Amino acid sequence: MGDYFERIVDVEVSAAEAGALGARVVDWMVSRGLLTREMSGELMYSWKVEQGYVPGPRWAGIAADWGADWLPGPVAVIVGRHVHHAGQGETEPESATCPHCGTRAVIIDYPNSWEADPVVWQPFSTAIDEWIGTGTGAVTCGTCRTPTPITTWSWSDDVALGALAVEFWHWPPLSETFVAELSAHLGHRVAHHTGKF
Repeated sequence: MGDYFERIVDVEVSAAEAGALGARVVDWMVSRGLLTREMSGELMYSWKVEQGYVPGPRWAGIAADWGADWLPGPVAVIVGRHVHHAGQGETEPESATCPHCGTRAVIIDYPNSWEADPVVWQPFSTAIDEWIGTGTGAVTCGTCRTPTPITTWSWSDDVALGALAVEFWHWPPLSETFVAELSAHLGHRVAHHTGKF
């Protein structure tokens, strides 16, 4: 069993600031009637948390109209350093691009292979594990030889590293206006995912 979700990941907030920023985002959505303070795990399949905030009376104003009888699921606020994946499950990205020289490191050579090249993926995997554990982790580009924080690399797929994410479970598609407002409220660069669990 699974469901669709939409996720906004703050890819710049520090782990130390993520909890307070997440609380402010919840306060903002509650004040607008988009959420309530009630928590539920029904219709939510987040890998990171078990419960989210129940939608408020004005939730429909920020999403597509899927009919008056549509009932969206909870909104999960995920605090802590995580790798966020769209789609089903957690898989390695196809590639990563160096922010200094623009070289694209091919991690999965589709259609020749459906699995990550362990030699290419290992430095990224190690840096991600270090970042999750300590907040720092770097990969040295094979072309320009510049060691660069893992959080500044660009990913080909819907993969994002972030210490704060907001997941909307079983909702109709969010409006572009709301996504922009939420991004502005976060005050940082964000990644926007849609997917299915």
